[in-house]
Amino acid sequence: MIKAVWTDFGGVLTPPVAHTFAAFCTKTGLQPEPLLAAVLEVTARYGTDDIMLPLDTPLVTEDEWIRQIAEVLSGITGAEVEMVSLADTWFDGRETNHLWLEELHRLRDLGLFVGMLSNMPPAWDAHWRRMVPPEGVFADVVSSAEVGHRKPDRKIFELAAARAGVLPHECVLVDDLAKNCAGAEAAGWQAVHFTDTPLAIKQLSALLTAA
Repeated sequence: MIKAVWTDFGGVLTPPVAHTFAAFCTKTGLQPEPLLAAVLEVTARYGTDDIMLPLDTPLVTEDEWIRQIAEVLSGITGAEVEMVSLADTWFDGRETNHLWLEELHRLRDLGLFVGMLSNMPPAWDAHWRRMVPPEGVFADVVSSAEVGHRKPDRKIFELAAARAGVLPHECVLVDDLAKNCAGAEAAGWQAVHFTDTPLAIKQLSALLTAA
């Protein structure tokens, strides 16, 4: 039977990341295409094409990451670009998915272990906790920056199952990234690929009923 439900944060408890990125560009006045090009160039310096990996492992501080991106972006646009903060602007006005949060509360009330499993930069910790106070909903929070492993690596799923005190096949991950769901399944978990809140609730309910 399923005993532990682990939810992602960004893109599940928040609007899709693409939506937040568009809002970030609007607030900062930066154009999406050159900004994304600068981010990808800086990301490649760390031997990856995963934009968040340098921040949420972490291989670099947010301040240094922003400095590098601003430098590259200035070269692309031919104009000096100043970026003061990422987290403050990224989370400003970001909405909480209250329908999914209500479902997590319901699952916890049913006696299930409910945890958050997220690739999260250290600088974002206070921000997400303000959006979704963990007390009363999460029995545990596993953050990539704290444990040194990240989704979809097998080790983070092994660690999360151990911290929940259950076997891998008794865990289910709800995540908006297909590669993270595949990583969970490779580690012996079950997974729900989150694309829509009502659909995810229905799919998770079906898994729980079948179990």
